[in-house]
Amino acid sequence: MSLGEYNLAMRVLLAGWLLLLSSFLTSQDKAAGSTSVTVPATIDHNRVVIRAEVRLPDGSAEAVGAWVDNGNPDLYMSRRLATALGLAVKCGDQECTAPPPSEIVIGGMSIPLTSIKEVKIPLRPVSESAVLALGLKAEINLPSSILKKYDVLIDFVDHKFSIEAPGSLHFRGSSAKVMVNADNGLIQVPSRIENKKYNLALDVGSCISFLDGDLFDKLGTAHKEWPRMTGAVGSANRWGAPEESKWNVMRVGRVEYGPLFLTDVDMVALPKPVMDFFEKRAGTQTVGLVGANMLQNYRVGFDYAHATVYFEIGRTFRFPDFDVIGLTLRPEADGRFTILGVPDLGETTSVPVGDHGVQAGDQLVAINDLPVGGLTMGQVWSMLGGTPGQERKLTIARSGRQFVVPAKVQHFLGEPADGTAGAKKK
Repeated sequence: MSLGEYNLAMRVLLAGWLLLLSSFLTSQDKAAGSTSVTVPATIDHNRVVIRAEVRLPDGSAEAVGAWVDNGNPDLYMSRRLATALGLAVKCGDQECTAPPPSEIVIGGMSIPLTSIKEVKIPLRPVSESAVLALGLKAEINLPSSILKKYDVLIDFVDHKFSIEAPGSLHFRGSSAKVMVNADNGLIQVPSRIENKKYNLALDVGSCISFLDGDLFDKLGTAHKEWPRMTGAVGSANRWGAPEESKWNVMRVGRVEYGPLFLTDVDMVALPKPVMDFFEKRAGTQTVGLVGANMLQNYRVGFDYAHATVYFEIGRTFRFPDFDVIGLTLRPEADGRFTILGVPDLGETTSVPVGDHGVQAGDQLVAINDLPVGGLTMGQVWSMLGGTPGQERKLTIARSGRQFVVPAKVQHFLGEPADGTAGAKKK
């Protein structure tokens, strides 16, 4: 190669590198000022968790899990994250508060948080400070008070989350006009149960659906054929609160929910004080909510500016949330899971109980010799699920000793799933 040819080759190579660098910097600048992003989402225990970034006091960025929670107007974060951000945390008897950070970043798009008056921080021991809630790998939530400023699409089918400036997102599917609380962004969907009109909230942050206790009992009395049980298993086992072991759960035959006809809707009865709280926060009459357990086959779009929601069907698989080992669990700070109880079906359970079986207060250490330490609620319930009759080996800890209890997957709440969809478009 001559000297002239060499110099020409070097100039071409240098020009190529400069073009590549310019393209990279342009893409970075575009991402930093983006008004439209789509990012991968983890669907864990029906909950939507995405990757976000926060800016630390030294200017560096830290990645954290963010829980998409459109059914809650309050901004929450873990104590560890608040400390890392250098927020001025003040604690009372029930919880801690702090001024919010200026923003979080999703896929390069800045989401300002300055409209939030305060961030709430669960009051927990230091050992539990690194999570927003035990059993969930997230340190901050995306509340309705922030989401209401954007177009939002939650794709449960392809596990994606999109957020865009109002009017930017192209929605598809069946649509319905809804009631959006202008102050906090909470959504109520006009619905019908037994041909009577009600409002039901839309809450993708809830892994299970809920219904007013009085209406729950009324429907249960009128429909003895609707399966019922006492005790939360599968997606009904939300956080492991003490009352979950006594929850009443029922499979409601049919709910007309906006443009959808939902069938076999698994719902938990809510006591009146809790319903009163939800109704006050919604700012209108409501009898409960449809959670993410009934939306796993859909791409759900939120057009807040036009008070419209969209439901695009993506598949027709019936998720067997209640083909599981019959336990009610509570995640602990050490990564293990405490057994709160075994659901009462009025029949022999497939989980042995008593001195040689499972007792309330036992610790679940492993499933089929796989440790559960550090796993999420969703991951543990995936391990406890399966085809009815399948056996699982539960490693149990009690009073300083460990032993193995064989247990079988059981079908709760009715006949075995036949693979049909749990919802049909109108």
